[in-house]
Amino acid sequence: MTDTSTLRVLEPARGVFAYYDGRVPGARLHSIAENWLDDGAYSLGIASYAIVEGSEAIVFDSHISLDHARAVRQHLEGRGVTRFTLVLSHWHDDHVAGNAIFADGPIIANRLTRDALAANRDKLENGDPPIRPLVLPTEIFDEELALAVGGRSVKAMHFDIHSADGVVLHVPDAGILLAGDVVEDTVTYISEADFTPTHIAELNRLATLPVRSILPAHGAAERIAAGGYDGGLIAANRSYLMRLLAGEGRDGAPLSRFVADDVEAGRIGYFEPYEAVHRANLKALAAVGL
Repeated sequence: MTDTSTLRVLEPARGVFAYYDGRVPGARLHSIAENWLDDGAYSLGIASYAIVEGSEAIVFDSHISLDHARAVRQHLEGRGVTRFTLVLSHWHDDHVAGNAIFADGPIIANRLTRDALAANRDKLENGDPPIRPLVLPTEIFDEELALAVGGRSVKAMHFDIHSADGVVLHVPDAGILLAGDVVEDTVTYISEADFTPTHIAELNRLATLPVRSILPAHGAAERIAAGGYDGGLIAANRSYLMRLLAGEGRDGAPLSRFVADDVEAGRIGYFEPYEAVHRANLKALAAVGL
């Protein structure tokens, strides 16, 4: 059993719910030993989302454990939802751990997500904590997929940011972008360093979408609850990557100083655990000669 007592249900917009857990000082859910759940998702804070219309819901990511996914489903069922469609933002463990709870409905993902989950199945099912059973997507798409929840249109879109298989959900009627891991607050986590120039180009493309509210998987609960971030979040993440590629940050200055202008402008906040992410990003880029 995974403790869900710190899970918070937020409602950043009409019919949009965020299931937020983490950023709880001193708390750990799985183990005192280093593990992907406590030292990644939970320490940085993570939200999965649901778009609800009547008896239907599109759930975006299945959270960090079966128990978290179960709590999401129970909340939605309590609101009268009987039909669930799960859409995956990408293949990383903290976004797919609860897939089994939604296995009685369609599980939609980018083709690259399906392929990555299949290729990494043994690693995921035997990780710490294990994701078992790992349920694979039942439906796949390539670049875009039109969805509907009730009478509301939603578009799933592929962006090669953070991970080659990145997917966002665009809700046109509200100007909302459910962003997964393509942007983060405080800074993006570089998981595929070789492709950082591609990620920057794709952030430029992302910035052209007509959105008023950005709801990331990893951000501040208070900002999400208040309606999310504006386009400044994309600009801050893009600027961060561009500056790293230009050689900035190698002097060992802390992240707090590196992002001070963006924090002062309100584009992002500062969350101290991202100092470790920043150090890891610098090492990842150096390892591939960028």
